[in-house]
This record gives sequence, structure tokens and C-alpha cells, in this order.
Amino acid sequence: MSSVTGIGTLISHSPNIANGRPVIAGTQTSVRRVAVLYKQGASAEDIARRISHLSFAQVYAALAYYHANRDEIEADLIEEDAQYWELAASHNQKV
Repeated sequence: MSSVTGIGTLISHSPNIANGRPVIAGTQTSVRRVAVLYKQGASAEDIARRISHLSFAQVYAALAYYHANRDEIEADLIEEDAQYWELAASHNQKV
């Protein structure tokens, strides 16, 4: 008999991993990493090939989390992008 995995067990949050961002349980791979690849046009199968330590179930769980919590993930990506450009601008001023 095969064991059943509850979908809720595939995504976790921990303040010690990825600054508390949602990650795929048992890994340090963030949901947003999967979401970025997906937004770039990668399919779930492509993502599983690129991040080879993830199973299809883990990738699909991350995508389900992203779609169910799109505002949270998108806000995080926007904040990260703004921090990147702020750092880049400060670096360019020093040069």
C-alpha cells in the first residue's frame, strides 16, 4: 500500500530558512524561485528538470501555493526587485 502525502505538508515556513518565506518542505527552495521560473515561461516539467532535487509533486505544490497566494508572492518579488535597483543605484554612485 502506498502512503498518502497531504498537500499541506509540501510547503513550509520557518524564520530560519529563506527569511521566513514559503519554501518547499525539506528543501531550502523557495516558492518564489519556482514562481519566477514559471513566470518566465517554464512548465512544471521544465522546473523539475532545472531544479532536479524537486519532485513533480513539490513543483506543483509550489505552483499551487503561488496561485493561491499570488498577491503575497508578487509583493515579495516587487520588494526584492526594488532592493536590487536601490543597491545598484548606490553602487553606481560610488563609481
